[in-house]
Amino acid sequence: MAGGNKQNIGGLEAKRRRRTWIVVTSALVVVAVAATAVVLTVKPWTEEFKHGGLTVAAPPSPVKALPQVQPAPSTAPVPSKAGLAAALAGVAANPDLGVFAASVSDGETGEVLWTLDADKPQIPASNAKVVLTAAALLALPPDHRVTTKVVTGSAPGELVLVGGGDPTITNQPDGKGYYPDGPRLSDLVAQIKNSGRPVDSIVVDTSLYSGSNMAQGWDFRDVAGGSIAPIDPVMIDGGRLEPLVEYSPRTETPAVDAGRQLAVALGIDPARVRLGNAPQGSTQVAAVRSAPLKDRLRDMMVHSDDVLAETIAREIAQATGNELSFAGAVTGIVATLRAAGFDMTGVTLLDGSGLSVDDLLPPRLLDHIVAVAALPNTTVGQGDSHAPDPLADLLDYLPVAGATGSLAGRYTVRDRDGAGWVRAKTGTLDVASSLVGYVLDRDGRVLTFALMSNQRLPEASRPALDAIAATLRNCGCS
Repeated sequence: MAGGNKQNIGGLEAKRRRRTWIVVTSALVVVAVAATAVVLTVKPWTEEFKHGGLTVAAPPSPVKALPQVQPAPSTAPVPSKAGLAAALAGVAANPDLGVFAASVSDGETGEVLWTLDADKPQIPASNAKVVLTAAALLALPPDHRVTTKVVTGSAPGELVLVGGGDPTITNQPDGKGYYPDGPRLSDLVAQIKNSGRPVDSIVVDTSLYSGSNMAQGWDFRDVAGGSIAPIDPVMIDGGRLEPLVEYSPRTETPAVDAGRQLAVALGIDPARVRLGNAPQGSTQVAAVRSAPLKDRLRDMMVHSDDVLAETIAREIAQATGNELSFAGAVTGIVATLRAAGFDMTGVTLLDGSGLSVDDLLPPRLLDHIVAVAALPNTTVGQGDSHAPDPLADLLDYLPVAGATGSLAGRYTVRDRDGAGWVRAKTGTLDVASSLVGYVLDRDGRVLTFALMSNQRLPEASRPALDAIAATLRNCGCS
């Protein structure tokens, strides 16, 4: 991920509480030097070997990589329902899946091909972010940004840092923080200094958000564990105490800490930072803007960033006329998807990130969202029949098996047939694991899926989920 050196903990989502290769051969030794391969043909224990009788092969011809992106053929055969059921029977019965529910659909037509308790509400873990992302793509323009401002205070020398809902500001000396293209605290400092205003104290205004900054079903120990920070409308590098480390412990007071870092950068005693509200009629002194929504959604999905998810959820709340709280965000998400024609029966959400163990989603809904995103020429929520499907971008935000984000460490040892072919959002809590995305099967057909395991530890359930997605890749199943 650009913008800093990050520690990915094996490329997997952190387990939340709720929890030199050497080959010895006697016949052939291959030595690679720069772009030239020198092949040493050796006959062990012979006079030739003792006296250096070696044969040097000519260097190989250069090879030019020609990467291409091609659409899946619409004429590829569709797996039969019976064939798919037969192929999945064994892997779907694995006891390591615990309480398991799933849905698989055809990405070309949206037809549901296989289900197992698909209406059963399950704890989704981070696959709640699939629902969040779909709502964000429907409710907000892809270039939507949020603004963090500094305005004049109520007393001479006082400035107010007004939170606008951006946790991606960085105070790294080189300006390259955890989030790519995140705004820089140094830009605020430069604008303040250029204004010529004397400054001796900082007020931090967090009034944009209402209600608790910790959701029902969260464990406060996850703050120190690095999964979440209290959700304030202004943060530095997502509240990380080690700004470039993905699962760094987080601060318990992110907004105040942001004000303190601004104060220090301005040469002010950080003790002269307090919470408060900007006065009516204040004058703007400085401002920075976040990266566009489309980029923040990508980062949120690939790296399963809970803080970024919760702040984007509040952007949905604002766009739909709801209060900027956990409850308002959930109301906005559910209303947006229902208006787009999705069946929200069985949905219980307490947050936008899926960190709450009280969240419940049926696999039917998650599979339907990905299937609609995959359908050609769909117009979800669009009055113009020629308008592009806004959900299509969701497919590009999914991690690639064995390669990127929270799937980088999976499909590398087991189920390697799925590596590079499975693209899916992961979800991991101590009480639940899920995998939602799509795969190109052996016949070239796109299959979407939602696989949800509850009541098993992820050490057992995640490999079992991976095996199902790899089976879909190998299917053919016509």
